[in-house]
Amino acid sequence: MQAEQLSPYILTADIGGSHMTAGICDLRANALIAGSIISVEVMSKGTANEILSAWEHAFQEVLKTNNLPISGLAVAMPGPFDYDKGISYIKGLDKYEAIFGMNIKKHFAAALGMKDEQVRFRNDAECAIAGEAISGAGRQYDKVIGITLGTGFGSAFSATKVAKDLNLGSDPYKESIADDYFSTRWFVKRYTTLTGQVLTGGVKELAALAVKNDQATQIFNEFADQLAGFLSIAANKLQPDVLVICGNIAKASNFFLPRLQKNLNSLKIELAQLGEQSPLIGAAAIFTDHNNLI
Repeated sequence: MQAEQLSPYILTADIGGSHMTAGICDLRANALIAGSIISVEVMSKGTANEILSAWEHAFQEVLKTNNLPISGLAVAMPGPFDYDKGISYIKGLDKYEAIFGMNIKKHFAAALGMKDEQVRFRNDAECAIAGEAISGAGRQYDKVIGITLGTGFGSAFSATKVAKDLNLGSDPYKESIADDYFSTRWFVKRYTTLTGQVLTGGVKELAALAVKNDQATQIFNEFADQLAGFLSIAANKLQPDVLVICGNIAKASNFFLPRLQKNLNSLKIELAQLGEQSPLIGAAAIFTDHNNLI
């Protein structure tokens, strides 16, 4: 297949723990085709056939309702995963264990009638940050450091609109690694330590409490101080123009962002703008990153 024969349309997907979102990205505009996005539930604890069938169903629904020539498939995928070979190594994470060791690249290629090289995978956090750097909160900046705050702590650095995973969550921090301190489970654990009570609603519940609860406010302050101290190391090294914050914890940003901004001094901070679209756009961008499409 020659480059001039390829269309700018990429089938793109973001695979989460309980659902998958898919759509079609137009690489000329770095934007999703209006009306092409669908979301389906996935039994991540199901059999391999149940998992793969749900993913394939989503692809087929997108293609059926959008009659466009597709040049490839790009997938935002959680790790551990061999992104080049397309093999899943997810195990012990209470999801997708049934596809451990399977070559998902070859499976998708066969299901969609594509060549193996037309199917590409990218770390999900890297995808979200890439999408924001290209078309969202970081689009006006050359050098973007981005983080995703949610069930895990993701990170990537984008220079000239090409993002690379930083994997800061695996860095040693305090008694373990950064991922244990900058994710939902830290908030839950810290709340129990301070109050002896269980926070069943995660950070959303804590944010509701923080309106009148001093201990909840204290937790957000501690989070801001710790995150600023941790990120300052990477920021000093990479000298980004902006920090972009993605993920569900960002929805509670009014409780930690002012203090985080104060601690990081001159580093500008932006909140993600694209929501579920950012990883879809960021995944599709892997084709342009390789300079071999359109």
